[in-house]
Amino acid sequence: MCRVVLDASALLAVLYRERKRAEVVAMYLDDAMISSVNLSEVLANALDHGIALEAAREAIARFSFEIVPADEELACVAAELRTATRRLGLSLGDRFCLALALSRKAKVITTDKQWAKTELGIKVVVAE
Repeated sequence: MCRVVLDASALLAVLYRERKRAEVVAMYLDDAMISSVNLSEVLANALDHGIALEAAREAIARFSFEIVPADEELACVAAELRTATRRLGLSLGDRFCLALALSRKAKVITTDKQWAKTELGIKVVVAE
């Protein structure tokens, strides 16, 4: 059973080999999941950095984490989180990540320090 949800920033830290952050995130990869919305963020970021889509997909495929489709239930939870996270400036992708963690009763790993200020009843691990 997966116990941690990856934020896009966490997976990007691994893909771009951000030394300290990647080491922290790597400890969680075997027991992780990511929403398809956050995966899309990662792929778009790779494209922005000149990495071909297929190359980015191949790099991601070497990991064994679960990719969870964005369905109506997650969309509703993410929408409900808007009010609770607005003061922190969290994006739709951020809210999908948190929604997945809430729905699976999992913790989240991110590189965004703002997430530590959330008060949603889930553990947030900030990889610094």
